Amino acid sequence: MQKINDSTLAALEEMLQNSARSAPLDFLPIFFMGAHAEKQIIGHINPEFIAYIQDSLQEKKIAHIHIDHHGLFIDSASPFLISASLTELANRLRQAGFIPGWRNEEFAWIDHNGHAYFRLERAAFRTLGLRSTASHINGFTKEGNLWLGRRSESKRTDPGLLDNLAAGGIAADETPWVCAVRELWEEAGVPPQLANQITPAGKVHMRRPILGGGFHDEQLFIYDLALSSNFIPTNHDGEVSSFIEISLAEAAARILAEEFTTDAAFVTADFILRSNKSSFPS
Repeated sequence: MQKINDSTLAALEEMLQNSARSAPLDFLPIFFMGAHAEKQIIGHINPEFIAYIQDSLQEKKIAHIHIDHHGLFIDSASPFLISASLTELANRLRQAGFIPGWRNEEFAWIDHNGHAYFRLERAAFRTLGLRSTASHINGFTKEGNLWLGRRSESKRTDPGLLDNLAAGGIAADETPWVCAVRELWEEAGVPPQLANQITPAGKVHMRRPILGGGFHDEQLFIYDLALSSNFIPTNHDGEVSSFIEISLAEAAARILAEEFTTDAAFVTADFILRSNKSSFPS
């Protein structure tokens, strides 16, 4: 395996240490009154959206949601009622042009106890700065190489950038494992009998403001998958334009050259650093 120099490894370490950035000070916090009257910040709103939300709620109230100059507040209610109220807010934001790329797919917001407390259109999560979850899979070979996908130029986010072998948001009714197996088939043509050999490898918390948009807050569940030398990935869903097999040293160089999506850069850097600290995964 080609050796990676110390300065490159240090740069990857520093990048991972800064994966979770704070929301800008002018973003308005979203407060959720959870169980046992526990108020917590669960999202952040770009100041460009605030005036519209204030006017909309003043014109027509939405149950369990109110806003002032301190924040947007979600009152305690059942998950069903909270989901309905947030969906109404999301629909208004969509009509005003503040939620691009509406997918008609739902994510779940999960509290610190592991309970899914509401469901909402996945595109609204970034606009409201809500924490979502995703599965990312590193596909590696015994020769010490990584398989990477190049995102289709038709993708709304990060077109043409490098991604992991497979990755995707975890739908409201999925577990991280189920999502990983599904994405491996859809994006890379990995059959379920092989996909179920993935190994959990930790997670990375990724937080960053989106230029001209919302706030991306996501827990990335990481899996590793050993691939045979003769395996060739094949995309099925049109989201990947091509695949490349490269060494860890080249992957590190491409990360630092900003050829990766932000999420995939963190996941790949984590894999490189783990591989450098121990024997190569088997």
